[in-house]
Amino acid sequence: MSAGDEVLAGVRVLDLSSNLAGPLAAMVLGDLGADVVKVEHPERGDDTRRLPPTRDGEGTVFLSVNRNKRSAGIDVREKAGRDAVLRLAETADIFVESFAPGVADRLGIGYEAVSARNPRIVYASVSAFGRGPIGGARPGYDALVQGFSGMLSITGHPDGPPARVAPSSIDLATGLWLVIGIQAALAARERTGHGRRVDVALLDTAFNLMGHQLLGMLATDEVPGRLGTESPSSTPNGAYRSADGWLVVATGNDRLFGRLCAAIGLPELAAEERFAEATARIAARAELHEILAERFGERTTAEWTEILATAGVPAGPLNDLAAAVADPLTAERGILVTPPGERPGGESPQLRLPIDPDGSWVRRPPPPLGRDTAAVLREAGLAEDQGQPGRGRQGLEERPPADPD
Repeated sequence: MSAGDEVLAGVRVLDLSSNLAGPLAAMVLGDLGADVVKVEHPERGDDTRRLPPTRDGEGTVFLSVNRNKRSAGIDVREKAGRDAVLRLAETADIFVESFAPGVADRLGIGYEAVSARNPRIVYASVSAFGRGPIGGARPGYDALVQGFSGMLSITGHPDGPPARVAPSSIDLATGLWLVIGIQAALAARERTGHGRRVDVALLDTAFNLMGHQLLGMLATDEVPGRLGTESPSSTPNGAYRSADGWLVVATGNDRLFGRLCAAIGLPELAAEERFAEATARIAARAELHEILAERFGERTTAEWTEILATAGVPAGPLNDLAAAVADPLTAERGILVTPPGERPGGESPQLRLPIDPDGSWVRRPPPPLGRDTAAVLREAGLAEDQGQPGRGRQGLEERPPADPD
């Protein structure tokens, strides 16, 4: 895709999700050109609006997954708000929700109710552990799923406690799976004329992220453990202390290991039986690590990076986040962009999508809470205060619903 593409132009999304997975999916759809209406509680909004750290009073978690959206403050726990959402759903193409299993149905905005109003709609749901009798009863966040799935058990150093994968990788990957499912459902709708439900669970994503560890366990009957920065499939493949910091080395095959040994002045290692082949090196990982750690401690990270790059060995610094952002390579890639338009307090830098070549799909910053409520409700033929707290059924007579209750 090229700059300026809006492949989902004309597609309307109702985003009733919160936190990370659902909002990320809706944001990606917005980046692709869809008109995304984020439906939030008129007073509280998405929970992540208040989570620290904040920028100009808004949580950066919220800011990271809610650009290219309009915000409509509607209280779906009141009947007037429920009816407003159903009215909006009549002209929507995609409905995204992340309520706890069963809640959307109890509110009257579950799949059956929404698809009855609009059979062409793609109804996309996110849950932690699924909607079955066991999983549906379990509340969950990314960290809980990391724990249940075994991900925490293989993250951290062998002599230390488990460590959380710092980015909410399960949430974020689930959001991307949701986008894939939605796009597939839209394609199917072109053939059949009917929408369908797309349902993803964080737990399913967690197992998929650990695919090679899980299949390795099934093949060997060995339960994987914590390896620090090392890989279970090759070594050396991790971080080593240098004279002034840390160096990351990745040798994914025997050829690269040979190059590494020659470059650091220890060519004889590659010929030793205990290190010559990948399976043997993994068995002797601790011995090899001790030898390499001593050698890498003799020079700085920059020196080793240059030496190994010349030898064709993948290696580089272990940056902190500030150093990574400041590196010229990050600027070359154009990772950070500033969307046009203004937010209260000033600019809100954004991360472009990896498939957005120049950041041009970042068209508007994340919306202030409720900024677009009146416009969104007017477009549906509703009163501008429909679904506000304490308003009851006010405005319902503006236009009868397509499928009266």
